[in-house]
Amino acid sequence: MARTALVAGASGLVGSHVLHLLLEDPEYQRVTVLARRALPTTHKRLEQRILALDGLAQMADFPRVHDVFCCLGTTIRRAGSQEAFRKVDYAYVVELARVAVRHRASQFLAVTAIGADPRSRVFYNRVKGEAEEALRRLSFEGIHLFRPSLLLGRRAERRPAEWMAMMLSPLISWAFMGSLARYRPIKALVVARAMVRVAREGGRGVRVYESDEIRRLGRR
Repeated sequence: MARTALVAGASGLVGSHVLHLLLEDPEYQRVTVLARRALPTTHKRLEQRILALDGLAQMADFPRVHDVFCCLGTTIRRAGSQEAFRKVDYAYVVELARVAVRHRASQFLAVTAIGADPRSRVFYNRVKGEAEEALRRLSFEGIHLFRPSLLLGRRAERRPAEWMAMMLSPLISWAFMGSLARYRPIKALVVARAMVRVAREGGRGVRVYESDEIRRLGRR
């Protein structure tokens, strides 16, 4: 069956890999990107919709797709404040899902974070958990929540903690064994592979994937 997909956050670390994998996959006959500015990628099956995410609710021609990949996310440092961070990592994510379910998307696949918990004392984890909680209430056939640990890969902007983790990862991977395996840094490409694989397998209900399971699903 030919599939269609929408990717939000396609200029980011995980989202850019998701987009590339979908365009390589012959099962996907159309891939739509929602972005604030045009991406340099061109492909006969790629459609780009340029809009500010504040206008999602008013978007009259939201595409009908099977799978929605939400790879939106920022950091408090980059956003500039907790309020601005919450707008990206909660408000935009949840609004995208609400609009998608109204337009009969089948599956919603979102990147959150390890430790996501709506009752966490850590603001970052609490916002991620609140977003997950809101998504769980929506009536998709499948809701898939991916909680990666620290992401590895090349970003357009430098994040010192991630750069340091990428440098040290080969030296300290042995320390993340047993119950600590879920905290081992993970490559963004592996997360993207896991997301596309899960979308194609089409599981129903709400599923949460921690880093160790993401790593298993994202193997070639």
